[in-house]
Amino acid sequence: MGRAPVGFRAIRTVFIFTTICVLLFTDNALCFYLPGVAPEDFQKGDPLNVKVNKLTSIKTQLPYSYYTLPFCRPSTIIDSRENLGEVLRGDRIENSPYVFKMREPQMCNVVCRLILDAKSTKEFKEKIEDEYRVNMILDNLPLVVPIPRSEQEGPPIYQLGFHVGLKGQYSGSKEEKYFLHNHLSFTVKFHKDQQTDSARIVGQWGTNTRLTTCDPHDKKTVTSSNSPQEVEDKQEVIFTYDVSFQESEVKWASRWDTYLLMTDDQIHWFSIVNSLMIVLFLSGMVAMIMLRTLYRDISRYNELETQEEAQEETGWKLVHADVFRPPSNSDLLCVYVGTGVQFLGMVLVTMMFAVLGFLSPSNRGGLMTAMLLLWVFMGIFAGYAAARLYKMFKGTEWKRIALRTSFLFPAAAFCVFFILNALIWGQKSSGAVPFGTMFALVFLWFGISVPLVFLGSYVGFKKPAIEDPVKTNKIPRQIPEQTWYMNPIFSILIGGILPFGAVFIELFFILTSIWLNQFYYIFGFLFIVFIILLVTCSEITIVLCYFQLCSEDYLWWWRSYLTSGSSALYLFLYATFYFFTKLDITKPVSGALYFGYMLIASYAFFVLTGTIGFYACFWFTRLIYSSVKID
Repeated sequence: MGRAPVGFRAIRTVFIFTTICVLLFTDNALCFYLPGVAPEDFQKGDPLNVKVNKLTSIKTQLPYSYYTLPFCRPSTIIDSRENLGEVLRGDRIENSPYVFKMREPQMCNVVCRLILDAKSTKEFKEKIEDEYRVNMILDNLPLVVPIPRSEQEGPPIYQLGFHVGLKGQYSGSKEEKYFLHNHLSFTVKFHKDQQTDSARIVGQWGTNTRLTTCDPHDKKTVTSSNSPQEVEDKQEVIFTYDVSFQESEVKWASRWDTYLLMTDDQIHWFSIVNSLMIVLFLSGMVAMIMLRTLYRDISRYNELETQEEAQEETGWKLVHADVFRPPSNSDLLCVYVGTGVQFLGMVLVTMMFAVLGFLSPSNRGGLMTAMLLLWVFMGIFAGYAAARLYKMFKGTEWKRIALRTSFLFPAAAFCVFFILNALIWGQKSSGAVPFGTMFALVFLWFGISVPLVFLGSYVGFKKPAIEDPVKTNKIPRQIPEQTWYMNPIFSILIGGILPFGAVFIELFFILTSIWLNQFYYIFGFLFIVFIILLVTCSEITIVLCYFQLCSEDYLWWWRSYLTSGSSALYLFLYATFYFFTKLDITKPVSGALYFGYMLIASYAFFVLTGTIGFYACFWFTRLIYSSVKID
C-alpha cells in the first residue's frame, strides 16, 4: 500500500495526540466511571457515610454547594470524583458529618451547635425564601422525602431532597417568620442476605420533623428542640438527627424503581400512546396519498408519445431541467446539512445507549457526558456529509466548508453558554463551570471535533461527485405566480406543525425533568417518539415538496430544510408557554438561563429536523426524476 497523503497523516497524528491529551487533562471528567453499577455489601455495624450534594431550587434554577450555608461541617471536607456531566450540572458531591452504622438505630444524635450571626441568618432566610432543597446521597441513592397523595390512594410521591426550612407564623401573630429544619429523621431501607447476614441498601428516606422523642437510655440532653427552630440573629441552633433501619423485600437490582415512579405513570402512558397513534395514522394517510398520486403521475408522463403532448402537460415534470440547479447560499446549506448529520448520529447512538440502560439516572451526569463525547466524535460524519453535498454543487474549496462546519453551530452555542456561565458565576453558584472544565470543553472542540470534521471532509471530497438524474439548463426557467397557500413562509410554517405534534407530549415530561428536578427514565418511549419524528419530518417535507414542484416552483433546496426545521419555532414557543404556566421563576438571571438554554435546544432541534427533511426531499426528487422518460 502507498503512503497516505501528507494532509491525512497530519490530521491523523493530531487526532491521536489530542485524544490522549484530553483524557489526561480532564482526568475525572472523561474516565469510564459508572457509579452504582456494582452492589456493596454491609455487615451489621459497618459505617455508612452520607454524602451531600448541591442545594437546588426550582424557583431560581441556580444550584449552590451544600457548604455555602453554615451547616455542620466534618473535620475535613473531601470532594468526590465527578464526571464531566456532573460538573456541567453543578453537582458538588462532598462528605458530611452524618455517619450511620448499618442496622444500628440512633436517636437524638447531636451533629453540632451553632450560634447564628447576622450573615448566616441572612443566608438561611434567602435560601428558605427561594425554597431551596438539600440533596444527600447514601450508597449512590439520593435522599427522598415521601409526600402522601391528596386522594390517600396509591403509593406516596417522593421528592428529591428536603427543604432548608419554611416560612410560618406563630399562633395569634400575622408576622411571617423563618424556621429551620434542624432535626432530620432518616429511614434506611435494606435487603438482607439470609446466608451471609450482609445487607444492601435499597432506599433512603428523610423527613423534616421536630424532635419529640428520644432514646430513654441515651444520656445525651438536647434542649430547645421541641419547638420549631426560628432563624434569628444570635440564636443557638442545635442540628440533630435520628436514624432507623427497615428491612425490605426489594432487591438491589430493583432499588431505583421507587425513585423512577415519582409521577402518575397512567397519564404519561396514555398521553404518549395517544400521540403515537395519531401521528402513525396521519403518517400512514400521507404515505398512501403520496404513493398513489406519484404512481398515477409517473404512469401518465411515461405514456406521452410526442413532445407536443409533453409540452401541453403541467406539473413537476416541466421543471426537470431546473430542479437540480444549485440553490443560493449553497455553501451555508452544506454546512447546516453536515451539522444536522452530526446531531442525528449523536442522538441515535445516545438513544441506543439509553435504551440499553447504560445512561440510567444512577449514573449521574452520564447522559450529558455521553452526548458531549458523541457530538465530538460524530464530527467526522458532519465533514463527510457537508463535503459530499458541496462537491455535488461543483464546489472546489472543501477546506472552507470544513472550517465553517466546525465552527458555525458550536461557536453560536458556546457564545450563549459562555454568557450564561458568566451570569451564573456572578451569582456565585456551583452551576458555574470552572476554568478547568471550560478548558476541557474547548480542547474537545478544537482538539478532536475540528480535526475529525476536516478528516471527514477530506474523505468525502475525494469521493466521486453525486450525479444528477437529469441535466440542468444553463438558463433558469421562470417560476409562475404562486397561489397564496404555496407562499414559502406559509408552507414552511404549516410544515413544522406535524413534527412538533409528534413530540410535544414527550417534550412536557422532558422539560419537567430538567426544570422541576425530576428523573426522566422512559428512554424506550423516547426512542419510539424519535423514530416517529423522523418519519413525520420526512413525509410532511415530501408532501409539501411535491405540491411545490407541481406548481412549477423548483426552488426546493432551502424550503425542504426549513419546512421540517420550522418545528423548532413551535418548540421555543411551547417552552415560553411552559415557562409562564408551569414555572415560578421571578429572578432575571434565572429567566435568562431558561431562555438561553432553550434557545440552544431549539437551534439544535432546527438543525436536526431540517436535515431530516432535506435528505428525505433529496431522495424523493432524485427518485421521481429518475423514474420518468425525459427526452
